[in-house]
Amino acid sequence: MSRLLLVSNRLPVTVKVEKDNVSVVRSAGGLATGLSRPHERSGGVWIGWPGDVSRLSDSQRAQVESRLADLRCVPLYLSASEVSRYYEGYSNRVLWPLCHYMLDRIPRQDRDWEVYRKVNERFADLTARQYRPGDTIWVHDYQLMLVPAMLRQRLPEARIGYFHHIPFPSSEIFSTLPHRHDLLKGLLGADLIGFHTVSYVRHFSGSLLRHLGPDTDIDRVIWEGREVRVGAFPMGIDATAFESLANDAVVLDEVATLRRRAEGQRILLGIDRLDYTKGIPRRLLAVQRVLEREPSWRGRLRFIQVAVPSRTQVEAYATYRETVDELVGRINGTYGSVHNVPVHYLYRSFNERQLVGLYRAADVMLVTPVRDGMNLVAKEFCAARPDEDGVLVLSEFAGAAAEMSSALIVNAFDVEAVADAIEQALEMAEDERRTRMRALRAQVKEHDVHWWTGSFLDRLNGLPAASERKTGSAPQALERMKAAARLHLLLDYDGTLVGFAPRPELAAPDDALRALLARLVARPETSLSIVSGRPRETLEAWFGALPAGLHAEHGLWSRARPDQPWRMLEGVSFEWKERVRPALDAFSSRVPGSFVEEKTASLAWHYRMVDPEFGAIQARELRLHLAEVFAGESLDILPGDRVVEVRPRGVHKGRVVGEATQGLPPGTLVVAIGDDKTDEDLFAAMPGDGLTIHAGNKPTRAAFRVNGPAEVRKLLGELVTP
Repeated sequence: MSRLLLVSNRLPVTVKVEKDNVSVVRSAGGLATGLSRPHERSGGVWIGWPGDVSRLSDSQRAQVESRLADLRCVPLYLSASEVSRYYEGYSNRVLWPLCHYMLDRIPRQDRDWEVYRKVNERFADLTARQYRPGDTIWVHDYQLMLVPAMLRQRLPEARIGYFHHIPFPSSEIFSTLPHRHDLLKGLLGADLIGFHTVSYVRHFSGSLLRHLGPDTDIDRVIWEGREVRVGAFPMGIDATAFESLANDAVVLDEVATLRRRAEGQRILLGIDRLDYTKGIPRRLLAVQRVLEREPSWRGRLRFIQVAVPSRTQVEAYATYRETVDELVGRINGTYGSVHNVPVHYLYRSFNERQLVGLYRAADVMLVTPVRDGMNLVAKEFCAARPDEDGVLVLSEFAGAAAEMSSALIVNAFDVEAVADAIEQALEMAEDERRTRMRALRAQVKEHDVHWWTGSFLDRLNGLPAASERKTGSAPQALERMKAAARLHLLLDYDGTLVGFAPRPELAAPDDALRALLARLVARPETSLSIVSGRPRETLEAWFGALPAGLHAEHGLWSRARPDQPWRMLEGVSFEWKERVRPALDAFSSRVPGSFVEEKTASLAWHYRMVDPEFGAIQARELRLHLAEVFAGESLDILPGDRVVEVRPRGVHKGRVVGEATQGLPPGTLVVAIGDDKTDEDLFAAMPGDGLTIHAGNKPTRAAFRVNGPAEVRKLLGELVTP
């Protein structure tokens, strides 16, 4: 097993100070528990903030560092200002509400961005110093979204994973972030990006497509020449530990006490951090609604709501607490009596044994967040019920709902529906309760936290090493080209020499490109061919005066020199177009912004001006439809950059190589540069000693790679620079 470097905002420890003594105690949280085994077995280190140690003396701090070293924890100390601006500021005032769809809670200015970026750099620098060749790095959560790309810059060969523990919002929500591109690029530094649910994967993929361009092919994204995998890995809990605690004699005594004190009453339970994402006010209103519309439940319900203090320095949380306090007071004032109140509100922390006692004593567990990445409380409740009783009411907006279908799934925003579910749970027959709980417990026990850790690390460590995926760089390609006695360049146009435009006619060559091509053909012992999918009329208008070969419509039409006529490939049929055109027109009419381009022997459906996510879905549907309807036809259906092209089989750029290189002097280095799937045919037909360069980030057979048209022009410019 490779050494594992774990990187998270907080170390899995708590520093306690009692008079002159300082102790460092391991945390008992889900992440700490799940990662403890691979941390220990791999001999790796855990990197993170140890908490506020600013008040410790030098000797106390030395004690802490010695104990952390024993635990193989590497501390990154944060100043009070960094905690205020990186953690409480950008992480929890901007990213947290955004990912939970609470746009109204985000400050008008993200003034803390620069501190967030700098702290992420500090994490990356410290991790890079700890790294040894062969290590696996696993970065955790939204506080460190920039770290994967920063590590990729520092450690190009490293194997890097990232897990996002909170929801990833829809692309429309994510679009509101001023620094959305930086954050997405930050995550794409990883080899594997994990989320709790498939819907979060879909939202992330949509944001990538909308803002950076790359489409996700099932579970992979090609970015800067690397293959980045994405996947859903629903986090679990230490189910065995919770079940064991639930059978502990002390816990059982506490359960008996709770039930005795609630004699004649049914116990509803809610356990949450006091966070505005947890839906506590609406939950209280649902309990109030049950008491309001069913007077028979008055005096017979005891709702215990545990609210663990959270982020007390953030103003939004203080305001939220006031709202909850007022609701509790109002409900108890309306429906309470001298002897009993319906809501028992506990604003404090509980230890694990106390929580398990509450879980096991409850008749109904209410987990109704308005948005939650996973929500492990729902799973803890089920693990703590070896008696196979109790009913879980679970919000559909918790990630856990994707797995826990045997719960009563509710819309947490619908107070009436939650009230209905509470009554249904209270009145549910014992057989149904046990059937549901058995199914929930089986799910929770099978997919526990150790399963989660293992499945993510197995996927990450099973990916090809960076060295196996590597292509050559622009300087290496340039060196070979300059060393050659003679050169012949085969250049694609769109996506290679120019960027893509909304419509094909808007991508005419600029003056700088015309000057560059003129300098290339004037270079001693250098010749040039432009191999494009464009119609011959367009290439002739743009480059007709250039002493170069022109090859249009992917090689259907060719002319070697300006004084020669255009010739078409023999044996190409066009009769299929009248059958295929209606299918493309139908898609064009139903997808606003798309259009059909007709060439001599091909049809292209363009969707560059369509909403990226919708366009990508429609393009996939079109390709499937064409492949099914025209399965017997001798046609190629090619996905391109915001285009689907249909052409006769056998018409491709590979056919150009022989004609373009015919008669070249021996020893001529043939260089092909292209950016999409049509250029892969060109690369495949190249002579064995040729040089192939991919312009972009797609999968390629090319030996070298550059980053799009700007780098292609830079490369060619350096070729003609003395």
